[in-house]
Amino acid sequence: MRYPERQRALAGKYALVDDIPFEMPVNSLDSPALMAGFTVDHDQASALMPGCELGLIRLPRGRALLIVTVIEYRTTDIGKYVEYSIAFACHHKPAGSRIWGTLLSERFSVVGQYVWDLPVSSLVSVKGGKGIWGMPKHQANLDFRVHQDEMSSQYDLDGRLCARITVRRPGGVRIPMRNLGATNYSQFRGMLMKSRISFSDRVEVAAGPRAHGQLLIGDHPRMDPLRALGISDSPIFVACMPHSHGILDDHCESWFLTDSKVPDIARPPQGLESVVGLPSDQSWLAPPKAAGR
Repeated sequence: MRYPERQRALAGKYALVDDIPFEMPVNSLDSPALMAGFTVDHDQASALMPGCELGLIRLPRGRALLIVTVIEYRTTDIGKYVEYSIAFACHHKPAGSRIWGTLLSERFSVVGQYVWDLPVSSLVSVKGGKGIWGMPKHQANLDFRVHQDEMSSQYDLDGRLCARITVRRPGGVRIPMRNLGATNYSQFRGMLMKSRISFSDRVEVAAGPRAHGQLLIGDHPRMDPLRALGISDSPIFVACMPHSHGILDDHCESWFLTDSKVPDIARPPQGLESVVGLPSDQSWLAPPKAAGR
């Protein structure tokens, strides 16, 4: 794997952050992944965006893009774990910018995804991902299944189904992908957090009528906001990466989240108390229930 330029300079170095040892760069090896995009109602989804700094990418007919990405990290500095991302395609308006970022603007780099929910298998992943990069990680019951014709993953919490994603593997010619970068935005401590990750693999991709998959939203109350979005029955694209390699940039950025209203100090955003004292525990919760499979 060819690392991004700044990360290549870190190769062979080591770091210790929040009692977690890292061999630089922060990477993962041989990690199968799936991704699927579904359309949702733009105005309803906008209500889930934090502050004034982010805007949803607008698709035709008043729709926006919900992106589900699941990765089974098999080789990392913090052990094996599954990560289940539920996110929205978005753009960031930096303070002072005269352009509200679009795909055709010079500020293409501000286009990314807002990560709304990010359950993971292990507490050490919560400790690192949330405490260092501000990602909305929490431990949940997760699995990841890879078959010849499909990939799937289930997300349970408190003994109840949150979501299950199943995609048909496109097959055919795999497209070489090297260091494809993605920008993630999330909120933590009342701040907007920005981090970058890049992946390499030979990817199976399908779009439009060739994309087949299903996103099942469960009955857990945590998923209630998603039920009002009018999620499309079928994905508009799917991508399967059987053996992805990834690099998580150790550099991250943050800004204060702002609003036109005075914040309610009686309901502060989740803060450092949610990660202080977490153990570096690599163990997983029990696998999700197999109902419906």
